[in-house]
Amino acid sequence: MDQEMSYGSDYKFIPATSIESGHGIEVLPDLYCYTVQIVNFCLVGNPETNDFVLVDAGMPKSADAIISVTEERFGANSRPKAIVLTHGHFDHVGGLIELIEHWKVPVYAHELELPFLTGKMSYPEPDPTVEGGMVAKMSRFFPNEPIFLGNNIHPLPSDGTVPHMPDFKWIHTPGHAPGHISLFREKDRALIAGDAFVTVKQEYLYKVFTQEQEISGPPRYLTTDWDAAKESVMKLEALKPTVAITGHGVPMSGERLATSLKKLVNEFDQIAVPDYGKYVN
Repeated sequence: MDQEMSYGSDYKFIPATSIESGHGIEVLPDLYCYTVQIVNFCLVGNPETNDFVLVDAGMPKSADAIISVTEERFGANSRPKAIVLTHGHFDHVGGLIELIEHWKVPVYAHELELPFLTGKMSYPEPDPTVEGGMVAKMSRFFPNEPIFLGNNIHPLPSDGTVPHMPDFKWIHTPGHAPGHISLFREKDRALIAGDAFVTVKQEYLYKVFTQEQEISGPPRYLTTDWDAAKESVMKLEALKPTVAITGHGVPMSGERLATSLKKLVNEFDQIAVPDYGKYVN
């Protein structure tokens, strides 16, 4: 008998929000970004075809909101072909088990994330001592134990293709998490960056709440390998994306995205890397 899916014992609702919570943005006709509390998920697919994929699964206790948004965009009882995870941190898998149970669809992640999604390994503990504001200090309460998805989780194909997302390729962008990936579509240079970089200073409660747009590195309190994080940003900047959806903050596009990403690459150590913290070299 298969073992039941389960969250870690530290799974809980996190009382944090932003002014964008409950709002969605159609970035492109087939690319929809929606904010639950302080994190984004994406619906990739044209609403007219009902052929779509969910990227990431929000904060803890967010499954009902994700289902509601999905049905509003794609119709009653609609379901994605699959769920693709940029990584397995708590704010990207918060509604995952309920969504799997409701939709009966497969989940895909990088093979290096599988230990955190099959109950085998906890993420490193969040660092509440890292340079930053109130969200950084709150991170001591953020879940880091693995969840158990059993045979519902599958490794992404090694050739860079993404199941049910034929125009996208996945790119390994570690640093924030060992198996972190970003998704890129060459034909229109659309990027789903996950937390490889974000468009809000995620460590500061005021900026998270107001969603003041400014490019930043990955959230500091959960990033453990800053050298890899820098290489990942360089890799994404080299793609010259025209639009980027990030895990936190509002989407960015055009010249502002280009100049901001270039600045982040050139000044990564000053902009992204904290002055102090237990994961800083």
